[in-house]
Amino acid sequence: MVAAAFNTESVLVVDDDPRMQIVLRRLFLAEGYQVMTAPDGLQAVEAFTAQPPSAVVLDLMLPGLSGREVCKRLKASSPDTPIVVLSAVTDVSDKVLLLELGADDYVTKPFSTRELFARVQAALRRSRKQAPAEVTTFGDCEVDFSGMTLRRNGLTVPMTAHEFKLLRFFVEHAERVLSREELLNHVWGYNFYPTTRTVDNQVLKLRQKLEPEPSRPIHFVTVHGAGYKFSTCR
Repeated sequence: MVAAAFNTESVLVVDDDPRMQIVLRRLFLAEGYQVMTAPDGLQAVEAFTAQPPSAVVLDLMLPGLSGREVCKRLKASSPDTPIVVLSAVTDVSDKVLLLELGADDYVTKPFSTRELFARVQAALRRSRKQAPAEVTTFGDCEVDFSGMTLRRNGLTVPMTAHEFKLLRFFVEHAERVLSREELLNHVWGYNFYPTTRTVDNQVLKLRQKLEPEPSRPIHFVTVHGAGYKFSTCR
């Protein structure tokens, strides 16, 4: 693995083709980025953990640990770090799966290096967007995270501290599919997951308190086989 000292912006390039590593390393170095490279999935996870980059360019077809699994692990560790996937696979179902796992964009090989760089820059800009205001509204709800109060149609809704914590994580990652494991890791802080039913039960409580029709949720939406997505409206 080849590593470079970090500056303000850095990228981790994960590809088992040495020629592609060289091309992408030169591309990002020329644009002022600091660059790390990894030839397989395990080394990618190790490099990411040792020194988290600003963004990741991830080849889908890797020896050992697959690109899909790498994507899943990195997003569970750091949901806000952009991951742009490279792959020769054009199947739409594969693209949907990767986006559900948390990939921020998908570029099909062969590709233009300028297009790839533009995609990475766009993903970084999205990741830098400001956190939601302390007072946030959605549907008929108004939540004040600093004061830990929530009103629905003008009436106070009793909420536990943990329900506020889960709701805030949903709001901060609105419109993105969040796996149960990711929610456990970042809201509950579990390193090992005893049961994902913990998340399901907590989401059910939020639906009962905040959805117009809990049996037909419009804010806390189940994405079958992937997790949950918070939407401010439909």
